[in-house]
Amino acid sequence: MTTAERLPGPDDLSDEEREAVETLLFRLADDEFVLAERYTEWQVRAPTLESDLALANIAQDELGHARLWYDLLQDFGPDEPDLIWERPADEWRHGTMVELPFEEGDWADPVLRSYLYDVAEEIRLEALVDSSYSRIRDRVGKIQGEEDYHREHAENWLERLTEDETGRERVQRALDRLFPYALTIFEPADEEVEGRIDELGLRTESLADMREAWLDTVVPYLDGLGLDADADADLPDEIGRDKSHTDDWNDLREEFTATYRELDRHEATRIMEDPDEVA
Repeated sequence: MTTAERLPGPDDLSDEEREAVETLLFRLADDEFVLAERYTEWQVRAPTLESDLALANIAQDELGHARLWYDLLQDFGPDEPDLIWERPADEWRHGTMVELPFEEGDWADPVLRSYLYDVAEEIRLEALVDSSYSRIRDRVGKIQGEEDYHREHAENWLERLTEDETGRERVQRALDRLFPYALTIFEPADEEVEGRIDELGLRTESLADMREAWLDTVVPYLDGLGLDADADADLPDEIGRDKSHTDDWNDLREEFTATYRELDRHEATRIMEDPDEVA
């Protein structure tokens, strides 16, 4: 794609430009937030203390990344409760891989899920480096440095788990389950709006191109570990981007909003400064 004309700040966007920015930001923020919530379920359950701490740190990183994107959505009026704690479950835009519960007690599941997601995250962040919207562009570098560690952690564990036949079988079962849902990361929220995102230069690669780049990376890597990733797998019925979700999503949302509801809160404490306001 050619470099598009730079867009103005949030107060000067047209309605169509604003819709495109919001759609892109919800894709980014919702993925990160929901994945972070799932990762917390593995705290004190990982096979080693080192990996337990690593996954806790990764969850914290993903939550921080989500906050960076939600912060940009607040430019358009909604506050944090509107965006997270009080938003109806059927208004979320994350791909459905991040909402699936983990297979109980199977470390192969979070490790593989992390790998599939982190490769996708690297690709889509690279497509935002020269975004036409400066508020997005200015945040990408803050996230990219942390994502390198996430992928390295996942790859190290995948290589350990697939050293023997029993381990490969465990990872293959996780792959068969997760791979179709991983493809939802690259599905459109709305075809017309996604096209506008590309035309406006909000990202420099289309969803289709990013999907191909992702397949070109993960399929050969997994094949090299003795695993079979079905690049032609059918998409699941629940995509997420189109606001269709699995039954597990309602349960997860009820869980992470429970404290907010029980305390009868109507606002949330801001835990991260706007990077644009930090000297």
